[in-house]
Amino acid sequence: MNLNLSKRNALVCGSTQGIGKASAIALADLGANVTLLARNEEKLKEVIAELPTKYQDHGYIVADFTHPKEVGQKVAEQLKRVGTYHILVNNTGGPAGGPIFSAAVDEFENAFTQHLKCNHILAQTVVPGMKEADFGRIINIISTSVKQPLDGLGVSNTIRGAVANWSKTLANELGEFGITVNNILPGATSTVRLSEIIKNKAEKTGKSVEEISRAMKNSIPAKRFAQPGEIANAVAFLASEAASYINGINVPVDGGRTKSL
Repeated sequence: MNLNLSKRNALVCGSTQGIGKASAIALADLGANVTLLARNEEKLKEVIAELPTKYQDHGYIVADFTHPKEVGQKVAEQLKRVGTYHILVNNTGGPAGGPIFSAAVDEFENAFTQHLKCNHILAQTVVPGMKEADFGRIINIISTSVKQPLDGLGVSNTIRGAVANWSKTLANELGEFGITVNNILPGATSTVRLSEIIKNKAEKTGKSVEEISRAMKNSIPAKRFAQPGEIANAVAFLASEAASYINGINVPVDGGRTKSL
């Protein structure tokens, strides 16, 4: 099975922590040249120092997903140096939790900007090079909520569904060019975001963090949370030659929690 990513250039968004950071490490470990993209330059430098290197050329871009045009411009500038991004991992922090009925309209607008708009601008920026290379992998980190909405995550459920359908439509349009577009649907993963969700639930219910955590783990057949590297393994596989005929799908990596197929 060919999992070698040497001579491939990857752009990984939201890559200073959690699933994004783990994905950057996994891709670099397979030989890819990785460009990190996030808003905190100090953290970007720290992750760059951690990336495996086998004569690779890693780099980073400082950009804020609340400003989509700036994100596109900075990636376009980096492309002049890199040449082509063969792999794009769209990943950014999820919207704050809460019931959908009480969500303010600007919460939807902000989430739509940071997730769908930025994904779209990045795809438009890197796809021409993918077409020339006759190889492209666009991998979107979204959520199992596209299959089964999650209680208390109203805005996230809504926007993740929009990204999933954008992705499927893009996969249909780009498949003939050797470009695949797929979604990774992480389950409960040990990240800063999960810790915040658990803490918020504990505060609202009056239960302890340990009680909330235990209940969440018990709802998962695997009886534990995922590690970011386990999600990253799926990202790395979809980025490889071995996944060349996998296109336009949602891949739950959730320990079996999602009830639907």
